[in-house]
Order: sequence, then structure tokens, then C-alpha cells
Amino acid sequence: MMRILFVILGTILVENFVLTKFLGICPYLGVSKKMDSALGMSGAVVFVMTIASAVTWVVNEYVLSPYGLGYLQTIAFILVIASVVQFVELLLKRFIKPLYNSLGIYLPLITTNCAVLGVALLNIQNSSSFGMSVLYGFSAGLSFTFALILFSGIREKLETSNVSKSFKGLPIALVTAAFMALSFMGFQGMFTF
Repeated sequence: MMRILFVILGTILVENFVLTKFLGICPYLGVSKKMDSALGMSGAVVFVMTIASAVTWVVNEYVLSPYGLGYLQTIAFILVIASVVQFVELLLKRFIKPLYNSLGIYLPLITTNCAVLGVALLNIQNSSSFGMSVLYGFSAGLSFTFALILFSGIREKLETSNVSKSFKGLPIALVTAAFMALSFMGFQGMFTF
């Protein structure tokens, strides 16, 4: 139980995919203007990362590795991720139409979110078991969620703040993201797992 807690907290704080590994920056900046769309994207990313981690582990363990096809990992993993994203897109379009509309182009872009591919590749690189791969995928999704929700809340406050004209919009968002990344660097060495 303690190991699971260390993996989750370590992934969210110490190895945050957005703020320390700098993966998934496109949706991080693109969907963070409003809390509603940030929450929706976060849920979709957590789901996709968890399922993709499970499926890519199985594909690698039972198809690629036994037949010496390790060089096809990236291509195979991208196909798996694209399939999972299409499934999520169909579910949202069918059952949660307002969220589907608010996410717009960013929903299919989860396929190209390097954080999703990054977690799948890190699971293989670290020789994780199936359970740890799924846990790490889920935790990586939570780390993306944590960063996105924090950033979205700050961006909403910045919209109503008195910011210099030259910093309005994206410039102040980038400065804020930089300060957030610097603050998360302070967690380095906190957990070893």
C-alpha cells in the first residue's frame, strides 16, 4: 500500500509529466483557459493514459518482445493510443455532447499528446509489471490533471487581474507556467520509488 502511495505522489509531485518532464504542453496551454474544459480534458487524459498503459504493456509483452519486434514499439503504441482516443471521442460525442463541443480540436489531439506515448515508453523502459504500468499510467494522468487544474485556476484569475497590456493573454500564461515548473522542481528528491 505504501509503495502505491509513493508511486502516485511521486508521479504527481516529483515527476509531474507537464511541469518536470515537460510532456503534454500543447493541451496544457490550449485547454487551460476555462476550468470546465480543463476538467473534461483531464478526465479524458486520465482514462486514455490508464487504458493505453495497460494495452501497450500487453502488446509489448505478448506481441513485440517475443517476436523481436521491439523496433516497432513507437508505431504500435501510437496506433493503440489513437484507437483509445477514438473510443473516448465516440463516448463523449454520444453521452456528454457539451464537453465534446468544449474540447473541440484538443480531444483528437490527445493522440499526439507526447505524455501519453511517454508513459507507455517509460513503462517498458522501466520493465514495469502490468499492475505497476497501469498504476503509473493512472498516476501520470493524475499528474497531468493536477498541473492542468492548477494552471487553469490561475489563468482564470489572471483574466480578471490588472496585467500589463504587453503581458495580457499568452505571455502571462507562459510566465506563470514557468514559475509553476520552477516551484515543482523543489520537490526533486522528495520520493524515491
